[in-house]
Amino acid sequence: MKLQGKSAVITGAASGMGKAMALLFAREGASVVVADIQQAAVDAVVEEIAAAGGQARGVAANVTKEEDVARMIDTAVESFGKLDILVNNAGVMDGMMSAEAVTDDMWNRVIDVNVTGPMRAIRKAIPIMKEQGQGVIINTASVGGLFGSRAGLAYTASKHAVVGMTKNVGFQYGKLGIRCNAIAPGAVATNIGLGGSQPDPYGLEQAMVGMGLQRTAPGEPEYIASVALFLASDDAKFVNGTVVTADGGWSAY
Repeated sequence: MKLQGKSAVITGAASGMGKAMALLFAREGASVVVADIQQAAVDAVVEEIAAAGGQARGVAANVTKEEDVARMIDTAVESFGKLDILVNNAGVMDGMMSAEAVTDDMWNRVIDVNVTGPMRAIRKAIPIMKEQGQGVIINTASVGGLFGSRAGLAYTASKHAVVGMTKNVGFQYGKLGIRCNAIAPGAVATNIGLGGSQPDPYGLEQAMVGMGLQRTAPGEPEYIASVALFLASDDAKFVNGTVVTADGGWSAY
């Protein structure tokens, strides 16, 4: 098992890609802190891991609240004795709001969840990993963080920020045994939605322009979990400060 004896915290782990990561990491031997905003959904994933013979703890955590972020990291250390892997997966969309349509509320929410949340988790995890002399951080970015119009303005800006944060942390802490990488998924079958019941018509139209270039069906959450497993394991010990694109070739054109 690739993660035998490892301790992992995964945000947004009650559904979609985060849930797939939690289940796969547990099957590969990791003890997992399942963190998400809804307690009932968290408990269901923890029960599924336990039923399969794995070890997990659940934490209801809103990544926009620093005390919640601290609690999920502390839970890993208190329950499992260490923190080997942090996966910043929680994220929200932005209703495809274009620059003229984006509201302050939407902007602030997307940046808080997609950028500030991971920053706070990384800030909390780094001292622990430094003391251990090792650790792995994985951020869920997006092809929206590599190109200009896969979503609205706020989401695009947030995922570009995640890519920059990944490279900064990877370079600055690599010499201390801490690796930081990101995954840039394309279209994946999850429940993230568009981020609003009434998407911005102009922003949606512009974001959809390139969808015809996608030659494959939307990916499954398990496809992204497999990439996360690689990055979390020693198989990726020479991979640091970079972004792995997993989009079925959508961006290859």
